[in-house]
Amino acid sequence: MITISESAQTHFAKLLSDQAEGTNIRVFVVNPGTSQAECGVSYCPADAVEETDIRLPFNGFDAVVDQESAPFLEDAEIDFVTDNMGTQLTLKAPNAKAKKLSENASLHEQVEHMLTTEVNPQLANHGGQVSLVEITADGVAVVQFGGGCNGCSMIDVTLKEGIEKEMIAKFEEITGVRDITEHQSGEHSYY
Repeated sequence: MITISESAQTHFAKLLSDQAEGTNIRVFVVNPGTSQAECGVSYCPADAVEETDIRLPFNGFDAVVDQESAPFLEDAEIDFVTDNMGTQLTLKAPNAKAKKLSENASLHEQVEHMLTTEVNPQLANHGGQVSLVEITADGVAVVQFGGGCNGCSMIDVTLKEGIEKEMIAKFEEITGVRDITEHQSGEHSYY
């Protein structure tokens, strides 16, 4: 689930040697599966480990992961690098914003994953997001916008020139995209 480089393992072991006996590290995701997902690492005292936690053994310590975070930490990598700027602990979790898709994921799951991982991070720059409502029998993806996208004057361009083009190119079953949002301009609108 999580790969921790040798240099990061050495770094954690050194930090943990100054902590109470039985202290490990906890790797977690706050707001998993959303565009606001944030990954973190903290100390995990022995009395903070829950029965449902997953323990991953490493060199001299365990990495403890809660069940909610686990699917979002698939393929995560922790490294401790030294460069001209000094030392830095890095945590890369490519699935933090959306669970890794299974090989037999449905079209609905694949489209939702695309919106979550590719479209929503761009829309989040303007305080917006889009979600999949349904895929009709004739292959039209029905979506709904929220946040800064609701009432934005550029929504038609975003829908047709951005989302629809990407979706049709990526999924042969998709024939178009339709927005069902009742757009109301206001202070929340980006434009």
